[in-house]
This record gives sequence, structure tokens and C-alpha cells, in this order.
Amino acid sequence: MRRLAGALLLCLAGCGARPPVSAAAVPPPPPAAGVDWRRLATPADRDRLRRWYEAWTQALAQARPVAAADLNVQGALFTIDAALSDPLPPVGAYRCRTFKLGRKGKVGTGFTAYGWFDCRVTVAADGAAQLVKLTGSQRQVGLLYAADPTRAAFLGTLMLGDEARAFGYGADASRDVAGWMERIGPRRWRLTMPHPAFESTLDVLELVPAR
Repeated sequence: MRRLAGALLLCLAGCGARPPVSAAAVPPPPPAAGVDWRRLATPADRDRLRRWYEAWTQALAQARPVAAADLNVQGALFTIDAALSDPLPPVGAYRCRTFKLGRKGKVGTGFTAYGWFDCRVTVAADGAAQLVKLTGSQRQVGLLYAADPTRAAFLGTLMLGDEARAFGYGADASRDVAGWMERIGPRRWRLTMPHPAFESTLDVLELVPAR
């Protein structure tokens, strides 16, 4: 976990200074080859990722009564089995937006859609693919690890408000983020985060190239 926390802090020190890169022109970064994400993940995050299908079905059941039209119009974004091969987004700048599906206890509306923000995919010092949400009040930052032909595991933390540095992964369970990165179209990806700490049953971060 020290390796993951160190990589996250290195990213935050320099990721905002890189010039924009066209995502379509750059090959995907290496997906942390040879690294078993299960050995880095906390027990709670391994459990969350194991229960991804449960989170999807529960979240959709909670969201449909209040947002059926919103779910349908997004097509593959909210289709459970939509994942395609080659799950890693190429290095570059992205537009990204978050959807919160379901409720955590009595908290949450069942469906919340946020506007577009800025994300970036880079390569960390150790060669791992690195995803950073650069703007917004809730910003994920973390690394991607090879899992299977259609998914990469995301392990990271959540920055809130005007915070300038991320918590180290594993330091605060309420800030730890675990998810699955999937490609769902020619230039469209999603990061699904089952059972997040706040508000919802499933968070979905959609990514499309910034240009």
C-alpha cells in the first residue's frame, strides 16, 4: 500500500502541469503488468469489488423508479454487461462526469447526475496507468491494474473540496475508492465504484476524450 500511496502523491505534485494530449493519438499505458491488485487492496475494497454485480442490480432497482428515462438514454453506460475488450483509456485529457445510483440507507435520491468535469490519464513513475479527476468537489485519484480482458481494477482515494493532497490509500476507509474500469464504446469508458462510502449504492464515472 505504501507503493500505491506514494504514486498517488507523486501524481498530485505534477499531474496538473502537463499540457493537453489527444487521447485518440496515444496508445494506452501499461496496466501495471505483473502486479496483483488483490495484494494491494484493503480487505474492504476486495469485498466491494467482489460484490460489483450485487451493487449494479441493487443500484438500478433503486434508480429506475425515479430516473428510468435518464438511465435508458445513456445506453451502454448503465448496461451491466456492456464491457468490451481493452479496458484502459489511452493517456490524455478527458471530459468526465459522475452519476450516483441508488441510496445508502435513507441518504440519496436514487439517481443524481453531475455535469462534466476534467480528468486525465497518465503513466505513473512505475509504469502503472493513473487516473486523476482534476475538477469538482469529489475527485478520485488512483492507479489501474490489469484484471481480465474487459476490466482493470482501480484503487485510489477521494479528494474533497479544496484539498490539495490526497490521503494515502488505506489511511482512511471513508476516502478509499475501488472500482472497475471498462470500455463501453469506441471512445467511451466508465469507472464503476460499487458501494462507495457516501450517498449511493454505485457511482459511475463516465470518460470521453476531451477532443
